[in-house]
Amino acid sequence: PASVPRRSKRRKSIAIAYESGQGDGAEQGMSGPQGPHWEPRNWRQQLENIREMRRSRDAPVDEMGVQKCFDSSAAPQVMRYQVLLALMLSSQTKDQVTSAAMLRLRHHGLTVDSILQLDDAALGQMIYPVGFWRSKVKYIKQTTAILKQKYGGDIPRTVEELVQLPGVGPKMAHLAMSIAWDSVSGIAVDTHVHRITNRLGWVRKETRHPEETRLALQDWLPRDLWREINCLLVGFGQQTCLPVSPRCAQCLNQDICPAAKRH
Repeated sequence: PASVPRRSKRRKSIAIAYESGQGDGAEQGMSGPQGPHWEPRNWRQQLENIREMRRSRDAPVDEMGVQKCFDSSAAPQVMRYQVLLALMLSSQTKDQVTSAAMLRLRHHGLTVDSILQLDDAALGQMIYPVGFWRSKVKYIKQTTAILKQKYGGDIPRTVEELVQLPGVGPKMAHLAMSIAWDSVSGIAVDTHVHRITNRLGWVRKETRHPEETRLALQDWLPRDLWREINCLLVGFGQQTCLPVSPRCAQCLNQDICPAAKRH
């Protein structure tokens, strides 16, 4: 991996400072030539606390997120197409608005053929007021045409092919792999996950972009947690760890979060 050559002595000393001190002897020999494995201080406790705070599953993402927007009774190919469209609509858009737009589209008939037959103005009316709706009309039409021509009306089953579709970014691709194909290809990092993991200190150094955050998280977070993290943290970001004025006083992590505002 690209990060290995950059691990200088200074970085190693930082990594050791974060060690909890548990199992030092048992882990010797496992790390190999790359030095100690870095992981954030208190991350397991922070994760358990967030799970506890999210136990009621009543955030907007739980009730109206992309995983709830498609017709689960549709044919698998149609279902996968609806998942991808919901993801495209969800960018820069609240879950409530995405969900409403998907209901209007599904009422019209949400298949590759029905969208290709729809003119741009009618499609725009149906998806409005999702963020950047004019651009999304164009992307949806272009992507749908590609799916028809190149994939027989289905969606690609690799991240590499998904991100080549107009209007589809890495976060959408990893979520599409998880929801549509039931395959964990990576951590889906949106603005909530990006913000919260930086606040918790789950990245070695502050990251500026979601994709940078994804790579930093995948470097240490156990793979069996990758699927869970997105929905868990998005809901936490919608209810507690808000972008502005986070509700630190209500957060179980207030004593072990580097960014907590202590009053």
